[in-house]
Amino acid sequence: MEVELATINRFLADMLLPFMRISGLFVAMIGLSAKSIPPQVRALLGIMLTLIIMPVVPPSPVENLVDVGTFVIVIQQLLIGIVIGFISMMVLNTFVLAGQIIAMQTGLGFASIVDPVNGINVPAVGQFYLILATLLFWTLDGHLSMIHMIVMSFEAFPIGEAWWTGEQFRDIAHWAGWMFFSAVTLSLAPIVSLLIVNLAFGVMTKAAPQLNIFSIGFSIAQVMGLLIIWITLDNFTAHYETQWLRAEQFMCELLNICP
Repeated sequence: MEVELATINRFLADMLLPFMRISGLFVAMIGLSAKSIPPQVRALLGIMLTLIIMPVVPPSPVENLVDVGTFVIVIQQLLIGIVIGFISMMVLNTFVLAGQIIAMQTGLGFASIVDPVNGINVPAVGQFYLILATLLFWTLDGHLSMIHMIVMSFEAFPIGEAWWTGEQFRDIAHWAGWMFFSAVTLSLAPIVSLLIVNLAFGVMTKAAPQLNIFSIGFSIAQVMGLLIIWITLDNFTAHYETQWLRAEQFMCELLNICP
């Protein structure tokens, strides 16, 4: 049985280009982008998902794999996946940033551990929020939503036929502002509570200087910080859902799959 070279090129093109978009998603997506996950695992998952969706993906317009135009299209597909995964990472970093703000205000910033996602030292509070946000992502089927979104994008955002404009890249950069806005919103209640605690320290010091409140105030602020974090955990899920729904809407707009 003979197989023509054109048939082989067609199969490779129909597999390579969707694989690059999916690989870009897995490289930057929550959970799969951690340094603790071997690249071979991400590559295997990308190949498996590509083989599954190949029958429903429109045929690739590429005729010649060894071409400058094909290389440009490959880079485009890789960037599309990375951008979508990067938006999900900004959702996760919202809570890491909120944890760092709270840790700095409560004096808990001295306790730092290694972040397995970024490979850097972060305050333990930020790592705690990171774990909670990651668990909510998997629990609420965020990974399935992103895979469904990237599969739908092949019809609404065809390979080699559509690309983002400069305004859309600007919107991607501006959307990062929601990360800081949401982080401050999440950490606002602990910050205000600790401000009240510090004001109480000031009043006690003024009323009874012999107590030397500042010598024990640091330890009390840490204990109060842990208590306030525990009390405000009820709002964590609501903040996560709001930020994730906002990210999903933005990703749908970028990929032209909004209902």
